[in-house]
Amino acid sequence: MMEDTVIQVEGLTKVFGDFTAVNNISFHVKKGEIFGFLGANGAGKTTAMKMLIGISAPSSGLAHVAGFDVYTQTESIKKTIGYMSQKFALYDDLTVKENIRFFGGIYGLSKARISQKSNQLIEELGLEKVAKSLVGSLPLGWKQKIAFSVAMLHDPKIVFLDEPTGGVDPITRRQFWEMIYKAANNGTTIFVTTHYMDEAEYCDRVSIMVDGRIEALDTPKNLKHHYRSESMNDVFLKLARS
Repeated sequence: MMEDTVIQVEGLTKVFGDFTAVNNISFHVKKGEIFGFLGANGAGKTTAMKMLIGISAPSSGLAHVAGFDVYTQTESIKKTIGYMSQKFALYDDLTVKENIRFFGGIYGLSKARISQKSNQLIEELGLEKVAKSLVGSLPLGWKQKIAFSVAMLHDPKIVFLDEPTGGVDPITRRQFWEMIYKAANNGTTIFVTTHYMDEAEYCDRVSIMVDGRIEALDTPKNLKHHYRSESMNDVFLKLARS
């Protein structure tokens, strides 16, 4: 694995019975890169991510995440990464502060470190007035921003975001991407799945999955040039139709 490569994937495959969800994909991701993992729903994005974060064993192929093997070192991977799921990221029946404290404990942070991080996070997000409110009572956009910050609590090398902006309004989506830029500028690698093609424009490089395979991988600028398209949405439509 090259020195600045933090994710290395070669021929990664996942089969369920006679269905191949992820079909022989290969790519690498560099330190501090915002890597977009794009595709329509059902293309295999989430299945691929689950293998990389150590919660689903590959059927075949090789993958290393932060230098750890996805077959034999899944616990080390889990300690080194942050993860934000679209379906579940926070406990609705805990307050904002309680969620931070709970996840800080899971990540193995000391009480002093949790307290410091908690105060820092609440101040940065301007949540002083709702710090003691149940997360379930907050708007979705706030939940998403808190969930991202919680995934960053333990200063992970890589953060995996699974469709993090699903269902939120355009202004909140833009604010969320500003948080992503800030993390990447500080050296954190961002691996993000999305089916919003306009979000591809915000990534350093994107891969586009169609039916379990990676059909294209490059910078948004190069992909638009190659496929003679005005937007990433046009690129995706051309790939999906072919």
